[in-house]
Amino acid sequence: MALPWVLAVLSLLPLLDAQNLTCTNFTVPITNATLDQISGKWFYIASAYHDSGYKESASKYKSSFFYMTPNHTEDTIWVREYSTIGDSCIYESSHLTVYRENGTLLKHENGQGYFGHLMLPKDRRTFMLATFPEDPLKRGLSFYADKPEVTPEQMEQFYEDLRCRDIRKSEVLYTDKKKDLCKPLEEQHEEERKKKNESAKKDTALD
Repeated sequence: MALPWVLAVLSLLPLLDAQNLTCTNFTVPITNATLDQISGKWFYIASAYHDSGYKESASKYKSSFFYMTPNHTEDTIWVREYSTIGDSCIYESSHLTVYRENGTLLKHENGQGYFGHLMLPKDRRTFMLATFPEDPLKRGLSFYADKPEVTPEQMEQFYEDLRCRDIRKSEVLYTDKKKDLCKPLEEQHEEERKKKNESAKKDTALD
């Protein structure tokens, strides 16, 4: 006689789990303070995608970090990205378009546009980008942090947001900072920038 009651309780467990999840909302609208929060250096930690194209692309990344420099007036973000793909370091400089009202960032690549919905967890040292949030067959989530190694609490928030979107933990693709090949190129670029800034200061002083 107890079996129907047990089955009824078990049927409620997925619903209770969903209600107990701490899901990160989309950041709407994107403000100047939002842009300031995501400026600086970030590391690509992990991602999970249902879309086959995104999944294939993400699987090629062994390591990746990037610098974001927002422009409040033009609603753009200059991105300098250093990615280790295969046995090579790939450097890319690009601009994202900021759509403040719907909380999205747009990247143009090879004639196509790619939208990401910005998500800011309570931990300000991380952020996420959601893709195709309304399409269960294509949706995805990528996770970024200000350091190449994240805390268990930061990782758990990412996992919770995956569960909020019915994406399995087993689908996650991770990067590995030990496989990074871009540090020498980053240092070279930093040295070149320093020399350029010093030269500009000297020219200003002469004027």
